[in-house]
Amino acid sequence: MNKPAYPHPVIAREGWPYLAAMVLISILSTFWSPWGSLPLWLITLFVLQFFRDPARVAPDGEHNVLSPADGRVVSVEETKDPYAQRDALKISVFMNVFNVHSNRAPVAGEVVSIDYFAGQFFNAALDKASTQNERNATVLRTGRGHVVTCVQVAGLIAKRILCYIKPGDKVYGGQRYGFIRFGSRVDVYLPLGSRPRVSIGDKVHATSTVLAELPAANQE
Repeated sequence: MNKPAYPHPVIAREGWPYLAAMVLISILSTFWSPWGSLPLWLITLFVLQFFRDPARVAPDGEHNVLSPADGRVVSVEETKDPYAQRDALKISVFMNVFNVHSNRAPVAGEVVSIDYFAGQFFNAALDKASTQNERNATVLRTGRGHVVTCVQVAGLIAKRILCYIKPGDKVYGGQRYGFIRFGSRVDVYLPLGSRPRVSIGDKVHATSTVLAELPAANQE
């Protein structure tokens, strides 16, 4: 069942202070030098597009794992989930500065834990970013008992990871739960037996793209 998401005023709330500041600076600069203000108006347009936050509709399917972010798939592999301590299927989505950076819950369920880790700021497209960059890991448990881990990873120039949920909260698939500023990555760890619906290089959209399907029976 689709539920109303975070109110979408076209621009993410995280961007309002930045956009207001840039518009004010650009207007003042225009009075001083119309041509000289053009670079500032270009920066304002960049800020506007970076903080856009479109509403999305999740496809039907109780076993669907939705993409938590817009971007490009850079990893589909079986590996260790270091946050839930289990073997898992990992699917990683890299966001560049032109992607929407609002993060959405990949599945419906209860928040089991949230852990923040300080770290480096390597290019988020690199595999080592998953374990060495600053990151925030959210472990979810679905109504069928499947464990899904969603990790917000800071990138080369991303300096702020925002997360608005806490352990014990109930979330629905596609719910807006966080934001990462200026280029980053999201890793999703799924139970073994999950069936990938994307491949490396695919472009995906938060909520509206299905990354994988969870196994019908919980094997964990």
